[in-house]
Amino acid sequence: MTSFRFKQFVVRQDLSPMKVGTDGVLLGAWATVRASDRRMLDIGTGTGLIALMLAQRAPQARIAGIDIEEVAEARANADASPWGERIEMVQESAQTFSPGGRFDLVVSNPPFFDGSLPCPDAGRTAARHTVRLSFEELRDAAVRLLAPEGRFAVVLPADAATRFIVLCCGPLDLVRRTDVRTTPRRPAKRVLLEFTPAGAGPAPVPERTELTVGTGEHECYTPEYRVLTRDFYLRF
Repeated sequence: MTSFRFKQFVVRQDLSPMKVGTDGVLLGAWATVRASDRRMLDIGTGTGLIALMLAQRAPQARIAGIDIEEVAEARANADASPWGERIEMVQESAQTFSPGGRFDLVVSNPPFFDGSLPCPDAGRTAARHTVRLSFEELRDAAVRLLAPEGRFAVVLPADAATRFIVLCCGPLDLVRRTDVRTTPRRPAKRVLLEFTPAGAGPAPVPERTELTVGTGEHECYTPEYRVLTRDFYLRF
């Protein structure tokens, strides 16, 4: 198995193993990070994975991670990293979070099961089902928290992405989309989306690309996935 890293910070260290999912890795590596960005927000931070990736990519920025669940694990992971002083973890809902300023980049790997049977485990339900954070509420939080020139990036299942794009139409403009295949022969399973606050003129034509994660052989990744994520692996 490949080992995940943040520069010289190995995820495991003396902590329990951090959950490192492909969705989070993709979003943390793919979201646009500009040299001028100074404030970033990770909605639904979980273990803090994406917040840590942003901290590595943007040494000039301060990063906030919020989650409706307990953030002790995320805080411990941040404190064990070289960037803990620039990362704030807050147990707060996206609907009520009031940081006193806006963000240059907002990212989220949000709950995505909508209307399906909840899991008996309350924590898994909160993480995976839109019970406590609907797509509409996520959109509204992004609109409220984004700076005028900010960007909002999410990763969603392919079947949910179309509905989310429609929900965002009006207050947000889609500027970038990447459809993600697990292997070349499979249809896109995930979609990476990036939005900006809507301007006064016509909506821009979004940049659209595809990314394939694996070649189809066991634990064999494509060159394009390696290029995107190589700064975050010890051995890749």
